Amino acid sequence: MNLTAVITFIVVFGVLVAVHEFGHFFVAKKSGVLVREFAIGMGPKLLSWRRNHTAYTIRLLPVGGYVRMAGLDDTADLDAGQRVRLTYNEQNNVIKIDTRIDEIGDGVPFQVDTFDLSDALILTGFLNGDESSQTFKVDHNATIVETNGTEVQIAPRDSWVQSARVYKRALINIAGPAMNFILALVIFSGLAFALPNVTLNEPIVGTVQNNMPAKAAGLKSADQITAINNQKTTTWQQVATEISNTKNNKLTFSVLRHGNEMTLNMTSKTVKIDGVNRLLVGITPKTYTDFGSRIKYGVLTTSTTIQRIWYALSHLFSGGFSLDKLGGPVSIAKQTSAVAKTGMLETLAFMAVLSLNLGIMNLIPIPALDGGKLVLNAIEAILRRPLPSAFENAVTIGGAAFMFVLMIAVTINDLLR
Repeated sequence: MNLTAVITFIVVFGVLVAVHEFGHFFVAKKSGVLVREFAIGMGPKLLSWRRNHTAYTIRLLPVGGYVRMAGLDDTADLDAGQRVRLTYNEQNNVIKIDTRIDEIGDGVPFQVDTFDLSDALILTGFLNGDESSQTFKVDHNATIVETNGTEVQIAPRDSWVQSARVYKRALINIAGPAMNFILALVIFSGLAFALPNVTLNEPIVGTVQNNMPAKAAGLKSADQITAINNQKTTTWQQVATEISNTKNNKLTFSVLRHGNEMTLNMTSKTVKIDGVNRLLVGITPKTYTDFGSRIKYGVLTTSTTIQRIWYALSHLFSGGFSLDKLGGPVSIAKQTSAVAKTGMLETLAFMAVLSLNLGIMNLIPIPALDGGKLVLNAIEAILRRPLPSAFENAVTIGGAAFMFVLMIAVTINDLLR
C-alpha cells in the first residue's frame, strides 16, 4: 500500500466510526444521559474543550472515536489514598477535583480517604496535611481533571445511561447504525449530483445500439420490458440477469409500448469485454437528470445495497461456513487501496457501502454489539424490570470475547491470503 492508500483508509475508517459514535452521542444527550467525553480519534489527547457538560477531545490516532457515557466507565474516578487538589464554591461545595497533584495549579491539596460520587456526592479525607478527617459535599456538576489533563464531569447515578427509560436506551443503541445508514444515503445522493445522469433500475430502455440484436428485433427507446422468456422483469438488474443467463441465446421480450403489449424475438450476441465473454443485445437503461430523480437514485442505491449485504449475511452459512466469506481490517485496507486508485467518486461510493456494512453488522444480535444490546433492551421491556447487572456484564463480556477471537481469526486469514 502506498501513502495515498494508507491515508485514504485512515480517513474512510475514521469517518465511518466517528459518524457511528456521533449517533450514540447525539441521542444520549437528547435522552438526558450524561456524555462525559466525545472523542475523535484514539490514543493520546491532542486537544480538548468542554461544552454543555461534555468534554470534546481530539486524539493522536485518526482512526475512529468513542463516546464515554456516565455509568459505563470501567474504573473509578478516584482511589483511596490518592492525593488531589480541590476547588470549592461559596457554599464550600467541591466544584473541581484535580488529580494532577504534581503539576502547578489552583486548588487546596487533599488526600482522599473515602468518596461517593454516584449517590451521596461526598468526599472524605485529609485537607492540606491535617490529621483530622473532613467531609465535603460535592456539587452535582463538579468536574474531575484527569492525569492527562482532560476535564470531565462527575457521574451522579441519575445521569447514568442505566437510569434512562428502556426505550431511550434502545434509541441510543440503534442511533449508531442509523447514522451509518444516513451517511450512506447522503453519499449516494451526493454522487447522484456529481454524475451526468442517473438510472433508477427501471426495466425501461434508454438507448438501442445500431448493429445489435435489439435494434434488428425492433426494440425502441422508452419501451418497458415486462418479461424475458416468460420471466417477469420489474428492474433493470433482472433484465440484465435474464439476458446473461440464457443458455441458447434465444430471447423473447414482452414489451409495453405506449400502452400496447407486444412480443419481440432476438438472439443475444457474444461480446468479449476485458477478456470475458458476455451476452448482449445492445440496450442501455433510461437515464434522468432532474433533481427528484437524483434524490431517488440515492434512496434506491442505498436500499439495493442494504438488500445485497443482507443477502450475503443470510447466506453466510449456506454451503458451509468459511472465514474466506469474511473480511477484516486487512481486507478492508486492501480494498480501500484498490479503490483509491480509481478516483474520488469511486472512493466515496466504497465508503457508503462500508458504512452500510458497519451499520448492518452492528445490528446483528451478538452481545457487545448494538444489536445484542437491543435484544437485552427488549427482554427488559418484556419483563418490565431491569436485568441483573451481573447477567448483563457476563453476556457483554462473553460477546466481546467472541468478537475479539473472531476478529483475530479473520485478520490472520486475511494475512495468509
